[in-house]
Amino acid sequence: MGILKVEAYSVDLLEQTDLVIDAMFGAVLTRPLEGKSRDMVDAIIARKVPVCAVDVPSGVDGTTGAALGAVAPAELTVTFFRKKPGHLLLPGRALCGELVVADIGIPEMVLNELNLQAWENSPELWYRNYPWPRTDGHKFHRGHALIYGGESMTGASRLTARGAMRIGAGLVTLAVPIKAWPVYATAMTSVMVAKLEVSQEQEDFEELLLDPRYNAIAVGPGAGLAGFERIRTRKIVVTALETNRATVLDADALSAFAEDPQTLFDAINGPCVMTPHEGEFARLFPEVNKSHPDDKLTRARMAAKLSGAVVVLKGADTVIVSPDGRAIINANAPAYLATGGSGDVLAGFIVGLLAQGMSPFDAASIAVWLHGEVGNNVGIGLIAEDLPEHLPKVLSAFQKHCLGRFKNN
Repeated sequence: MGILKVEAYSVDLLEQTDLVIDAMFGAVLTRPLEGKSRDMVDAIIARKVPVCAVDVPSGVDGTTGAALGAVAPAELTVTFFRKKPGHLLLPGRALCGELVVADIGIPEMVLNELNLQAWENSPELWYRNYPWPRTDGHKFHRGHALIYGGESMTGASRLTARGAMRIGAGLVTLAVPIKAWPVYATAMTSVMVAKLEVSQEQEDFEELLLDPRYNAIAVGPGAGLAGFERIRTRKIVVTALETNRATVLDADALSAFAEDPQTLFDAINGPCVMTPHEGEFARLFPEVNKSHPDDKLTRARMAAKLSGAVVVLKGADTVIVSPDGRAIINANAPAYLATGGSGDVLAGFIVGLLAQGMSPFDAASIAVWLHGEVGNNVGIGLIAEDLPEHLPKVLSAFQKHCLGRFKNN
């Protein structure tokens, strides 16, 4: 075994260094690096020396994943006991490189004392609740989802409907303006298409909802925001929320309330999931966005509490948050999902699970994880239409996992 030499702290040491063990600061750092620490990180970056970080790379906030200034990206990060939010949230996740969680003897019972409110998305959290088809069931046991389809962007809600069917909703109906009805009717087979007459779309939508078998509703994909479309979209959203049935609000259903978000929040009195991307989130929650620009988890928690809905703040590090503060961070989504229509399919996955009786928080968490798994399964070249079509293969593998877990427990 060689002799350990202790040298004075200096960037000159990097001249003959093949590997840097970055253990300057831990995960609780909340300010940018300064002085000699900053000089060392700048030198590591400039000289491209490989880094193994302890806990997190110095300069990464372990709570938010934010880079607090200069950070030397690590090829490998070794943390202890459990991952921290900053290991999953961007840019921290990317700066950590490969992540290893080491056992240093902390007992599992410590978890019970921590009052955890955030988890990494994983089937271990919810696989027992998945609504697999029953031998004695029929299509109405699996729910009936009603999806509003817009007049011009017809592809979006069709993707939503396809996603809802593939994930297991027993029945799916698209309610669409009569002008667009032929487009939808000729394009859909297993999905029913209902007509909404000119100038009385809201009334016709209300009449559809007199049927209590419509137990989950989705509004937003392709709903429209141009001119009168914005007014119509707002009315359809409020009509859906007044039923107090499980509702998914996505895309245009959120942006339609950008000038008056409180009207939307006041209308949410039942189970609801909102699925904004960062742009839609900024329009709907401008003050929240300004108050914590680098803290995605806190922003999503504030938005969920303010709105009363489960908030799915989308991205490569999607965060799912319940109004009671529980949060799940998703880390399995590949870059291939960054394609038009991907979010519309996700809305379909969520409403399809809601139709089958799942809680909004579980439905959103499962849908987001499955969305990522299908993306990984398809790989490069993915387009939105692939997501519903490849879901059965992923669900089959997931079902085998569940059966194995049940047998072992």
